[in-house]
Amino acid sequence: MNILTEKFTTPYHSAPFSNIKNEDYLPAFKELIQKSEAEIDAIVNNPEASTFENVIEALAYSGEQLDVVSNIFFNLNSAETSDEIQQIAQEVSPILTEYSSKISQNEALFNKIKKVYDEKDNYNLNEEQEMLLNETYKGFVRSGALLNEEDKETLKKISMDLSLKSLQFGQNVLASTNAYFKHIINKEDLAGIPEAIIDQYAEEAKERNLEGWVVTLQYPSYIPFMTYAENRELRKELALANGKKSFDGGEFDNQNLIKELLTLKQQKAELIGYKNYADFVLEERMAKSPVKVFDFLNELLTKAKPYADKEIEELKSLAKADGIEEMQGYDHAFYAEKLRKEKFDLNDEELKPYFPLNQVQEAVFGLAGKLFGLTFEERNDIPKYHEDVKVYEVKETFGSAQADSYKALLYVDYFPRKGKRAGAWMTSYKNQYKQNGENSRPHISIVCNFSKPTKDTPSLLTFQEVTTLFHEFGHALHGMMADTQYPTLSGTSVKWDFVELPSQFLENFCYEPEFLKTFAKHYKTGEVLPDEKIEKIEQSKNFMEGYQTLRQLGFGLLDMNYHTKVEELGNESIKDFEDKYTKATTLYPSNSETAMSPSFSHIFQGGYSAGYYSYKWAEVLDADAFQYFKENGIFNPEIAAKYKVLLSSGGTKDPMELYKSFRGSEPKVESLLKRAFG
Repeated sequence: MNILTEKFTTPYHSAPFSNIKNEDYLPAFKELIQKSEAEIDAIVNNPEASTFENVIEALAYSGEQLDVVSNIFFNLNSAETSDEIQQIAQEVSPILTEYSSKISQNEALFNKIKKVYDEKDNYNLNEEQEMLLNETYKGFVRSGALLNEEDKETLKKISMDLSLKSLQFGQNVLASTNAYFKHIINKEDLAGIPEAIIDQYAEEAKERNLEGWVVTLQYPSYIPFMTYAENRELRKELALANGKKSFDGGEFDNQNLIKELLTLKQQKAELIGYKNYADFVLEERMAKSPVKVFDFLNELLTKAKPYADKEIEELKSLAKADGIEEMQGYDHAFYAEKLRKEKFDLNDEELKPYFPLNQVQEAVFGLAGKLFGLTFEERNDIPKYHEDVKVYEVKETFGSAQADSYKALLYVDYFPRKGKRAGAWMTSYKNQYKQNGENSRPHISIVCNFSKPTKDTPSLLTFQEVTTLFHEFGHALHGMMADTQYPTLSGTSVKWDFVELPSQFLENFCYEPEFLKTFAKHYKTGEVLPDEKIEKIEQSKNFMEGYQTLRQLGFGLLDMNYHTKVEELGNESIKDFEDKYTKATTLYPSNSETAMSPSFSHIFQGGYSAGYYSYKWAEVLDADAFQYFKENGIFNPEIAAKYKVLLSSGGTKDPMELYKSFRGSEPKVESLLKRAFG
């Protein structure tokens, strides 16, 4: 018996991690694909007249167990991978792509969908059902349902190639990141770095059976080094190593892979009838067109550039005092920290003791309780995929009766390890949906890379890491609060440029004194973070906002240019293309040895192709939404109730309509500009 093909007997049918063996995956995928194909055949061969229920609804509920196993496998490939899992991923990806293409290009199935779509006025559909019908029909058309057989085969091959190559891109970045480490023998080379960070470097060295200290390219190791290390030559060495990730011409180089990926995407777009891949993607976004995105990004660039230039001039004068005539990118974090200390007498290391991870987690759990009535209880009887992971049962408490209702499972995985990719993300193991009178609840996961506790110190977060946890928890709330009929419209299954609203919205609470005082307490003494430091956090909220805005706009513009001007890559290198289209946002000299594109996983491995702009787009939404709370009280129960409706609605409504129902008007870009630049 293959455990992955049976109904899980764990609490809430959670993933039975402790019983899954790597050799279970491939046969499970094959068996569940057959089972899912049989469900499709049953829809196609149903002799009864096609209806919304026996075609559209039946399709929406099909393949549930396959989705669950896919989620388990690919989530582990990001959070707890191994050479064996990566090899299985290479085998599984084309099989899944072929299965997906087989369904999306099933002519008999599409004919039934089209019949229901053409006759939709004959059905008395509610808003969610109408959305499901429209999205299903559009999804098939966008997957090539209207193509001839030859073009369908071509599209199928393109999709398979894209799947494998994007997987390879991510594996190369991970391998390239893990391949480098800096072994330091002389403690003088660590001058300026806080002792707690030095202890981490010592622990890393010990794990590698080395004397001294080891710095890696993992963010919790790399960022503090670049921020505090006084040794400029070592900062340069680390920055060059980081900038060479998958860009050194070696085994894990991604430059040719980028060109191959972009060419395939362009071919896919043209085959389905679009000018380029950005046109194809943006049809299904709030922004609708590349022109609107370019206008949006360039408008923000025009307004933010003077602020960024002014900020960099301040840093240059500090560097000049140290004898540095020309500042480089690897100097930025160091002098930005110096300036922040000078301006606000505030640095990460003095704040970290007030933000032990457990207190920050309790705070975000408490906020979810205050706004939405959620409670979190740790469960030790639910299987986990690594000892560092914790699992919580999430309940919703209603009214004075204090009756509890199961809402979700939440997995949290906070610390870096060799098999985990860098960064932070939210994902799900199981979607929410309603069927046969049951509201099947979601299983949500938050994955981060915070500093591990040492034998003397708990995990202490930088303030930026505090906001990162709130960000990912905002995504998690979107998943946990889901309350829709169909799994394909549930939780974070919304337009891509709407998906960052809940995450970025929640970050705003980290800057509110009223809330900060409830949890920012010294882990040793229990002392509340002093008022003057809270005031400085507020004041420093927009510190280097111009620089950060230009950095994000640079990523967004590069992404849009990659996906609208792929033909230019035939004549120039990835480095030249990157330099050309980030020039307007670049504030430091370019280095010929480095490029960020070969490790730009968001757009070449993740789902942000022609969509990176959505971070800034969603900032307009979140600034406007939080302004609404600020005007009426940040814990206002009536507004929280309206926001809860927005979260629980998932993709059942047009996002702009959903936002207007919450806010009463469309979002205003002025809200973001006011927050960012005053």
